[in-house]
Amino acid sequence: MIPQYFAQLDANNVVIIVHVVTAEFMAENSERYPGVWVETFMNLPNKTYAAAGYTYNFDTQDFTAPLPVE
Repeated sequence: MIPQYFAQLDANNVVIIVHVVTAEFMAENSERYPGVWVETFMNLPNKTYAAAGYTYNFDTQDFTAPLPVE
């Protein structure tokens, strides 16, 4: 099994949490994964790995980090 990473998004497309799980497991156990989930990738060129607080852009299909708080 190759690990896959999925980010759960809130209503504003902000990442709540990231889980390591296969797409098949998520589909078979959808009651355990409510809401919107988007796959995120580690070490893939031109893609940003998601973390809590990052925002997902459906147009670019990528995540952006939150701005630092000063």
